[in-house]
Amino acid sequence: MKLYTKKGDDGTTGLIGNVRVPKNDARVAAYGSVDETNAAIGVALAILTDTDLEMVAQLKKIQGDLFVVGAQLATPDGKKPDLAVTADDVARLEGWIDSATNEAPALKTFILPGGCSLACTLHVARGVCRRAERDVVSLAETEDIGENLLPYLNRLADLLFALARVANVRAEVPDVPWNPS
Repeated sequence: MKLYTKKGDDGTTGLIGNVRVPKNDARVAAYGSVDETNAAIGVALAILTDTDLEMVAQLKKIQGDLFVVGAQLATPDGKKPDLAVTADDVARLEGWIDSATNEAPALKTFILPGGCSLACTLHVARGVCRRAERDVVSLAETEDIGENLLPYLNRLADLLFALARVANVRAEVPDVPWNPS
């Protein structure tokens, strides 16, 4: 099977259910940003190289979740997606955020994205996730996206921030405080 189909040469792409839309459609932008978030998490996993099995497992689970998010976003308005993130998925992220927050020192100031390479990579993934969240908000202005997509992406960005702080703690590298001079 060839990787290319030539179907998109006219500037369209296919959604679930054989619906074609322009490649700059808000729905495509939203799942494209989610895909970028997934790729950024993949970079973090490459840096981890199984040195932190708990974080590896969390990030791998999130990558699977993001495929579900993408499928949900690729399902045209008015059709029920076969897969969707749930309130339980959001709650799982909240539990992981609480655990990560307990491991890092209390925040006393704003911090800059920095520290060890893993923390920096997780901060990049957080920024990409925030963009995905904005793209999904734009889509939600005109189409039904379901009730758990935005909470999931919002919590995911928070978790990536918390995991970046944990990465610095475990690497014994301090967070980089913001100094408004």
